[in-house]
Amino acid sequence: MHDVQPILNTSTESQSEAPTFIDELLTRLKSETVRNPLQLVQEFAQSGEAGLAALMSFLLERKSQPMGVLEGTTYQILFKANTPKTQEFLQTHFPQGVVPLKSSKGIDYAPLQVLLAQQDFQTADRLTLEKMCELAGAATQKWFYFTAVQSFPITDLQTINTLWLVHSEGKFGFSVQRELWLALGKDWEKLWTQIDWKNGNNWTRYPQGFTWDLSAPRGHLPLSNQLRGVRVMAALLSHPAWSPPA
Repeated sequence: MHDVQPILNTSTESQSEAPTFIDELLTRLKSETVRNPLQLVQEFAQSGEAGLAALMSFLLERKSQPMGVLEGTTYQILFKANTPKTQEFLQTHFPQGVVPLKSSKGIDYAPLQVLLAQQDFQTADRLTLEKMCELAGAATQKWFYFTAVQSFPITDLQTINTLWLVHSEGKFGFSVQRELWLALGKDWEKLWTQIDWKNGNNWTRYPQGFTWDLSAPRGHLPLSNQLRGVRVMAALLSHPAWSPPA
């Protein structure tokens, strides 16, 4: 009997340490001063069921707030975990994902959300082009004129951009490309090089030359250049969707 007690105590202590560790991580995650919240979220992902439960709690608390990169990454971890509990949680509380799928033209962005949550960036890129062709009234084509971009609803472009931004740890999206373009003095050649769309005088070959994961440079995706010509890209990055509210 005397030998049993220490074993029971050790077991109890180890069980109590896990929730304490998770609670500490959760407190740090909610702190506005934490330096690398995305890295912290990954620590939860590696902490088993307790870590996933904490991430579900965190995401639920954020539900009423605008969803950003941190929430998108949290959602992706739960999505990829694919356990009965995470599946039930996401289906109950986030059946359409974490980004509101708003459209002024009744376009369904749910399939794009799923592909980006899965980080299937190549298929998501093709679907993004299809959705923009749909916005341009050219759903049966694989391209559209730059003049059509001017009539793209702000709501739809912001939805597409937010989907890319939130599900790429903030690396991809039109707003990222615009930020880089402006920082480079609107120099297209410098932009093409920085986002790895061009190497010297040679355009990157599609699709094998492009990087379809998060190791790609910031702004690498989506591939608007596949629409051919600077005019389409210029129209996209100059669209009122990126102007700060008055």
